[in-house]
Amino acid sequence: MDRVVIGEAVELDVRTARLPSRALGLALDVVIMAALLVTVLLTMSLAGAEVDEALGAAVSIVITVGVFVGYPLLWETLTRGRSPGKYAMGLRVVRTDGGPIVFRHALARALAGFIVDFGLLSLFTGLIGVVVSASSARGQRVGDLLAGTLVVRERLPRSGLDSLPPADPRLAAWAQQCELAKLPDDLALAARQFLVRAGQLAGPRRAELGGRLAADVAARVAPPPPPGVPPEAYLLAVLGERRRRESARLGGSAWGAGATPASPFGPPAGGPGADGRPGADGRPAGPADTPPRGADPAPTSGGFAPPS
Repeated sequence: MDRVVIGEAVELDVRTARLPSRALGLALDVVIMAALLVTVLLTMSLAGAEVDEALGAAVSIVITVGVFVGYPLLWETLTRGRSPGKYAMGLRVVRTDGGPIVFRHALARALAGFIVDFGLLSLFTGLIGVVVSASSARGQRVGDLLAGTLVVRERLPRSGLDSLPPADPRLAAWAQQCELAKLPDDLALAARQFLVRAGQLAGPRRAELGGRLAADVAARVAPPPPPGVPPEAYLLAVLGERRRRESARLGGSAWGAGATPASPFGPPAGGPGADGRPGADGRPAGPADTPPRGADPAPTSGGFAPPS
């Protein structure tokens, strides 16, 4: 595992892709690009009229550059870091701070790949890219170093959100009404890493960082939370709802079929107590009424003031 530092100076554990997996993904992309190039050139030669030999050579060069630069540029821009080859190998290009790449990152990678790493300067052998990637601690080629990116593995056992305590069910109705589209990925990752490591932080530092993260999230999430919600409870509710929506889009369930998340902050009002005695409604205590073993419950005293 490698570490990248994301927003709020939180370290994120990632596994960077190494040379063999990147080479296989690149080989698949090269096959697709070569097939696309042959198809375009063959179509032009069959459908085109007689042209000057120099003009034909110039057009062929332009098409070649367009395919070998435009293909990775379009794919990595539109999919935020994945080409068909990377998708097949479970890889993704991200910024060195863990965030998604944009057009300028993809452009720098595509141009450097065609000119330096695999193209002109390396005589289309890929020697420069292989040597630089093998020499880099994170497996970065020249294009990655210029763009400030690295390639990471996506298909790993999920240990981030799965290691969080479940969200308070009393916030479920509010969370389902939240607008989360403006919550950036890097801020969500920072909040997740904070919650995972909150038990390792000293009390004042934990409260300060939790409050700051909760305020940053609340500035991008609407409507505001109910009054008096502790920062960690708020972050758990937002991340839990975000994960639930992502799982729903993938056809799964964030909590499992028929499962109800337990509250790490104690039983709901009128519910059974954690000591196993019946609650006000006469229902006996069950496993969902107590915090999960090993969970470090967030402090319940106080709350935070979301931005107006």
